[in-house]
Parts: sequence; structure tokens; C-alpha cells
Amino acid sequence: MGMAVGGAKGSGGRRRRSGRRSAISEINVTPLVDVMLVLLIIFMVAAPMMTVGVPIDLPETQAKAMNADTQPITVSVNPAGEIFLQETPIAIDEIVPKLEAIATTGYNERIYVRGDTNADYGTVMQVMARISAAGFKNMGLVTLQEQEK
Repeated sequence: MGMAVGGAKGSGGRRRRSGRRSAISEINVTPLVDVMLVLLIIFMVAAPMMTVGVPIDLPETQAKAMNADTQPITVSVNPAGEIFLQETPIAIDEIVPKLEAIATTGYNERIYVRGDTNADYGTVMQVMARISAAGFKNMGLVTLQEQEK
């Protein structure tokens, strides 16, 4: 009498269970890449809209645009005479202490002064005088480039 050992021919001794699958241990990165690309596009579109600052009407000049690698400090004066450091409203007496606090962190770049076309000239000059008195000598006035008519 003969006995069969090892199962069916060609199966190598393993039996396959029909209808059952084992868990896949691989990570599918395609959905992750899709989500990351969508987020990248959203941030690329939204980033320029977030850097608007205080809405003022800048005067136009023929000066060329400047290249800046770091985020500059801007002090803005709107038509109502309100003063803003970046986008935060401050009193004229608070300009020097705030700038000195920023200077303790090692900031020594140019400070940009943005004055609205309809802003009081005296207010803009007072702001610039306070910035200069605080020891910041590297100031610049922000304008728009003149358009060809």
C-alpha cells in the first residue's frame, strides 16, 4: 500500500486557502502625494494675499524696485494719521520702545516707512524722526512705480 507524502504535485507542501487574502504590508503613497500637491498649490495661491499689510495709497515715483532677502520691518501711516508697526496699530510714542525691543534680537536691516498719499506730511516726518532718534539710520520710503500714461 502506498502513501502520499507532501501534498499535491507542484504545490511545495503549502495549501492555498481559497477566498482569503493576507494583509498587504506596503504603504500606498499616491494619496499622500496628491494631498501634498493640493496643499502646495493652495499655499502658493494664498501666500501673496496674506502679505498685503495696512491698506494705504502709496505715491508713485520712477525709482526702481529693491531686492530684499529678509522680511523688512514696515512702519505705515494711513490717511487718518494712524501709525502701524507691520500690521499692528501703535501710538507715536511707542515706536522707539518697540523698535529697540526688535533691535535686541539682532535686527539691523532697513526699516521701511510707508506713507499714504493723503497722509499728513508732518506725521510721516515725525515717525521718521523717531525712528532715526532710536538709532536706526537705514530707512527707506516705500512708493509705487510710476505708470506710463
